[in-house]
Amino acid sequence: MSTIRWILWALVVLVGTVSSQEPELGSVRVVFQTNFGDIEFGFYPNVAPQTVEHIFKLIRLGCYNTNHFFRVDKGFVAQVADVVGGRSAPMNEEQRNEAEKNVVGEFSDFRHVKGVLSMGRYADPNSATSSFSILLGNAPHLDGQYTIFGKVTKGDETLKRLEEVPTRREGIFVMPTERITIHSSYYYDMVTESCEKEKSALKRRLTASAIEVERQRMKCFP
Repeated sequence: MSTIRWILWALVVLVGTVSSQEPELGSVRVVFQTNFGDIEFGFYPNVAPQTVEHIFKLIRLGCYNTNHFFRVDKGFVAQVADVVGGRSAPMNEEQRNEAEKNVVGEFSDFRHVKGVLSMGRYADPNSATSSFSILLGNAPHLDGQYTIFGKVTKGDETLKRLEEVPTRREGIFVMPTERITIHSSYYYDMVTESCEKEKSALKRRLTASAIEVERQRMKCFP
């Protein structure tokens, strides 16, 4: 192999390796509390910043509360319904205004593998709103066509329970025969939580030190 051809081959391998590496998760974690257990996930803000901002705002507004998973295709996807039509509770004006917004497609080289979060959409690549799928298995045929914006960080047992729910087929969709409800949702920042834990531990150490200093003082000067 000539030197130039070898360099080109090495570049192809390098690019392929880089594009297949897992993107970095942000520090925010979201938890969906369902009637089958909790599902926690994080965001890829450097991969799909506009999508992450939109979905996170919907979560902060409580838009996914009382929503449901309308689709559970074992080994493929568990898909969250569009919040406008999927909630059992009515929406206020602020929630509806945000939920009806479309978010542009942010397609990347990252792969649709098990645990990834991927936006749902219609034929228009910029038609995503609030519905998204959790990949229950690898789906390479979706790569480059749907926006990947996050990943499940906890809740594999819950996802397994979802896959055990009886289903029925309606057209291309495999749908659960009982409602899988997202009762509520909340979020937290791992960095902030870590700082609070460290601050609490520091307070405990300082208190213990103060007690020990006082004990030694009383011992020396009764």
